[in-house]
Amino acid sequence: MDDNARPNRALLVDEFLESEDIRRMDWPARSSDLNPIEHVCDAVGRAIANRNPSQRTIQEMKTTWLNEFDQLPQEMINCLIS
Repeated sequence: MDDNARPNRALLVDEFLESEDIRRMDWPARSSDLNPIEHVCDAVGRAIANRNPSQRTIQEMKTTWLNEFDQLPQEMINCLIS
């Protein structure tokens, strides 16, 4: 599946998909609401935004993101995906 963005429509990508016999799914452009991981990422982002103090380095941000993701209850993730 892709959203018709240029990187997803590059000739190299088309050739690879064809060589692997992978068919594309119809997917509307800019349709993040149809992608379940977007809802999970939004939940993590909201949790991070409520933290104090904010992170100062990329490594701190990565660690914080992973910690917040790990703390999301599986039931919540299932609900977001549904």
